[in-house]
Amino acid sequence: MNEHALKALEYGKIKQKLMNFTASSLGKNLIEQLAPSGDVREVRERQEETDEGATVLRLKGSVPFGGITDIRPGLKRSKIGSMLQARELLDIADTIRGARLMKNFILDLAEAEKLELPILTGLVRDMEPAGGLERQIRSAIDDQGGVMDSASPELRHIRSQIRTADSRVKQKLESIVHSSGTSKMLSDPIITIRNDRQVIPVKQEYRAAFGGIVHDQSASGATLFIEPQAIVDLNNQLSEARAKERHEIERILRVLTGETAESADILLEQVDRLAHLDFIFAKADYGHAMKGSRPMLNDQGIIKLKKARHPLIDPGHVVPIDVIFDEHTHALIITGPNTGGKTVSMKTIGLVTLMAQSGLQIPAEDGSEIGVFKKVFADIGDEQSIEQSLSTFSSHMTNIVGIMQEVDFGSLVLFDELGAGTDPQEGAALSIAILDAVYAQGATIVCTTHYSELKAYAYERPGVMNASVEFDVETLSPTYRLLLGVPGRSNAFEISKKLGLPADIIDAARLQISRETNQVDKMIASLEKNRKAAEQEEERARRLKLEAEEKEASLTKQLNELEQKKDQILKQAKEKAERSLREARLEAEKIIDELRHYRDRGQVKEHQLIDAKTRLSHALDALDQPDRKTPSVPVKKAAAGFSPGDHVKIVSFGQDGYIVEKINDHEYLVQAGILKMNVAETDLKSVREEKKVRPVVNVRTSGQTVKPELDLRGERYEDAMLKVEKYLDEAMLAGYPRVSIIHGKGTGVLRKGVTKLIERHPRVKDSRLGSQGEGGSGVTVVEFK
Repeated sequence: MNEHALKALEYGKIKQKLMNFTASSLGKNLIEQLAPSGDVREVRERQEETDEGATVLRLKGSVPFGGITDIRPGLKRSKIGSMLQARELLDIADTIRGARLMKNFILDLAEAEKLELPILTGLVRDMEPAGGLERQIRSAIDDQGGVMDSASPELRHIRSQIRTADSRVKQKLESIVHSSGTSKMLSDPIITIRNDRQVIPVKQEYRAAFGGIVHDQSASGATLFIEPQAIVDLNNQLSEARAKERHEIERILRVLTGETAESADILLEQVDRLAHLDFIFAKADYGHAMKGSRPMLNDQGIIKLKKARHPLIDPGHVVPIDVIFDEHTHALIITGPNTGGKTVSMKTIGLVTLMAQSGLQIPAEDGSEIGVFKKVFADIGDEQSIEQSLSTFSSHMTNIVGIMQEVDFGSLVLFDELGAGTDPQEGAALSIAILDAVYAQGATIVCTTHYSELKAYAYERPGVMNASVEFDVETLSPTYRLLLGVPGRSNAFEISKKLGLPADIIDAARLQISRETNQVDKMIASLEKNRKAAEQEEERARRLKLEAEEKEASLTKQLNELEQKKDQILKQAKEKAERSLREARLEAEKIIDELRHYRDRGQVKEHQLIDAKTRLSHALDALDQPDRKTPSVPVKKAAAGFSPGDHVKIVSFGQDGYIVEKINDHEYLVQAGILKMNVAETDLKSVREEKKVRPVVNVRTSGQTVKPELDLRGERYEDAMLKVEKYLDEAMLAGYPRVSIIHGKGTGVLRKGVTKLIERHPRVKDSRLGSQGEGGSGVTVVEFK
């Protein structure tokens, strides 16, 4: 990537922000080396690993990086035989432990949540933390980095000698310090250390009274720090023991260093993987912090940003923008007033592109798309001053010349105030020529400008779109919104009028502008008016759509609840009927068994027969009235037949209804509440109605009676499919449990169409071809749920 473009777009600041989310210096080192990639395959892999990291953080909130440090310098020194210090060895043990915890964390999460994390699991699955080395280090070095007595038997013995000798020295000195005969000879009754030897502070005039060795004196010379002759030998023994201790500790550290060297190559590879993991989770954490999203990627230069925000601007003040570069648009000309947000909009496009190509999530809404560019160029400078010096123009032109030499197909080029700093007429002409040349190379262009000539540029050339930053004339301030398809106006006259400039002066100024410019300004004003009207209509349509969707969801919910309630009622009714039937059968069987018992004993009496008959009658009544709490309905025996409109009772359900039509000699279509069902004549009883006027029963749908079969023979395919779809709904509402669709055999086109339509119908339970007596493969039998 072009270094000048990275600097101009402040890519380094993004890396600095990203570093704040790393857990160790390992991730920071990788971020320092981070640069956008121009390979779409590599960018997809980078985005995929960031997305996996985001998935883990969304589920767990954090990742166990505790104890992991950059131990690579120590590992490399161990390989060349340099002895490692205890602190370095302890860091190695901590990192080994951290690697083990990280491996278990990711693998356990993937298994528990049934997650597909190929990149993360691939990084940790082959990691084999050196558990043996970790145990060796921890058995020898404590958490503060000190070598413990248990590191070796020899060290334990030496330290025991040190403690004994030290105790004897202290006892001897204590007796001297607290002796009544010597206390007046001391500056202070204390024991102190000089040159690793225990000494006492003696007044200068009493030096000869103690003998021994003088190790130091005070600044005034009045006090000497003397090691009395009585403890010289004891201090010598203590020093010798401490020297042995140092040699033994060095020996232990060299042994541990040697063990580390044997595992150094494996550990170096694991540290690299841990660094990559730290880098991945830093990217994911940064994306979460800025409410970013994973962009879709392409290599055709297409950019579609939804509510994109500049990542370096305070989220509370940044204004989101929408940007569209489709397959037909390859250049965007942004016009508008100074400090209106043109440069910020352009930088947003460039910086978001660099972030995406670095594998970072972007500060935009889901569904945004980014083109992966092989090269990104930018010519951006501070063009906010009133006067432009020749040196500034020369500097910009030098940069543009360099861009022209490298730009090609697959490049993104950003021009800020192209052609500024020179004569307006020449600058505009030069800008148009540069844009034509870059566009001819197949590059994607974003250009900001003040030149009115460039407003017409987009209208005259295909693939170029105008855009502007909105300015609120009422408040005399920019809104920073990017408006696509509309060129910007200077608004100088409107602003001057608001500020109180006399109208005659403004009118005189208008006369100085060419007719063409006035027409362009009027056209732009009309476009802005139409745009605002369209936005209001769009907002109204969006609001109505949301209301309609909410109503639809509410009605769907109510319908589902009714369906569930209906199913529940039918289920309960069926269960009650079955329960009553079982109880009645058990009672009847019990009565029959008793009668048989009395018969066998020859003791059947009249009152026993009467009692059995009464109980059997009650059992039969229970079949007619399964729910005792429901008031009984007077019924009469079934007549020879029923007519449409007859009030009947469905015995098996205990439910009242009305005859809709006679299906055959043994079956009727009955409407019970909102349901219609086929019921056998033997399952129906006529109900005596208290009112003579029967309710009107609607037995027709869409103006005609719904039949249990639909004949499609001779129909065109499209008409037949419409009829099938309509018929299935009507048959379902009519309460048919099953229907037949006659499509004939023929070429099989109708049969295939019917089968496909039935498969996606939500209320169809099953379907099959007709049997031998039903029409065979020329008929499809459909069963409803």
